[in-house]
Amino acid sequence: MNGYRIDKQELLNEIGAWNHFLRRRVHLIACGGTALTLLNLKESTKDVDLIVPNLDEHSYLVSKMKEMGYARLTGAGYSRGGKVTFDLFGGKTIHTTELLDSPLEAERHIVFEEFAYVYLGILNVYDILISKLFRGTQVDFEDCMTLFGAKRSEIDAEYFKKRFTETASYEVAQERVLKNLEVFLRRVEKER
Repeated sequence: MNGYRIDKQELLNEIGAWNHFLRRRVHLIACGGTALTLLNLKESTKDVDLIVPNLDEHSYLVSKMKEMGYARLTGAGYSRGGKVTFDLFGGKTIHTTELLDSPLEAERHIVFEEFAYVYLGILNVYDILISKLFRGTQVDFEDCMTLFGAKRSEIDAEYFKKRFTETASYEVAQERVLKNLEVFLRRVEKER
């Protein structure tokens, strides 16, 4: 991947352009670094991570993206012009992490912006932390520290641990992701 990054305004411009091309409603839920960018916790992101919880909407959006000139680069990733990859995750899975609930359910996301055909939300803080810690790269840990620091007063630590553990119980690499949680909680405690 090249060094290109997309900021909040460029992302909104791109999604606004999609809105003009679509003819039916599509719900998008930002996750990962994209969510942090929309929350003004990161200046930009190298790729755009979006969950399309409704699988019919996911299929529709993928077909329309191809019409708009996007090409598939990876399993979930589409790009036009090689600048940025839009990863479109269908259902309630981000990369290989399956969330406990649909991101469209009450309190599983916040509304960010509604266009005529595009509904753009941001995944709830708990599931952002869980999905990033499941992947567990250095950038993911840094993003989690940033998010936790900014939203500390809104986070119920016991609820977070319980939800993480329950999500991990369905994960093949359960021991690894639980270790990531331990490492993260030690870092959080150290930052206090």
